[in-house]
Amino acid sequence: MDGVDVAGRVDGRTARAERTRAAIVEAHLALISEGDLRPTGERIAERAGISLRTLWTNFKDMETLFEASGAEVLRQQDAAHRPISPGLPLAKRVDAYCRQRARLLQLIAPSARAAQMREPFSEQLHRNRLKHIERVRDEVEELFAVELAEAGPGREQLLHALVAASTWQSWSMLRYGLDLGVDQARAVMSRTVGALLAEVAPD
Repeated sequence: MDGVDVAGRVDGRTARAERTRAAIVEAHLALISEGDLRPTGERIAERAGISLRTLWTNFKDMETLFEASGAEVLRQQDAAHRPISPGLPLAKRVDAYCRQRARLLQLIAPSARAAQMREPFSEQLHRNRLKHIERVRDEVEELFAVELAEAGPGREQLLHALVAASTWQSWSMLRYGLDLGVDQARAVMSRTVGALLAEVAPD
């Protein structure tokens, strides 16, 4: 029975540690979503209802917290993603893709804006961004495989153009640089993606 008791205590400690880490990540993202784009350890700990020491016991530095928070943002984005059939006509695929991209980009907007401020000084935030880009690239390659194949030697250039048109940097320019509303920004994205693909769409 002693072994069972020990295992139970270990499992209990592990579960508590996981809950604490989850609470810290939730507090971090909540502060960012409320406009505190550079929350300090003190503010995160206070929001999570823990001591600063507990925060740094669970995360050795901000980089490890950025990694965990980035993983949670990706999880939320993946949960909100809805597959689009590659068998749809091109116009319907472009419309569905851009509507979904607009929705997902709005979902990650607070964390993306916060990351943009700190990325020049954070290798982890750079890695987080590359993961988002990789997901977009994978979706574009699957959803527009026919058109990309028609591009022949220009396939990679077309792929890069489509990814660039539908990732955070372009969305940020539309929303905050040009001050467009969500629907207006989505319409610009749809026009850009549609025009790029129309050049190589099979007859």
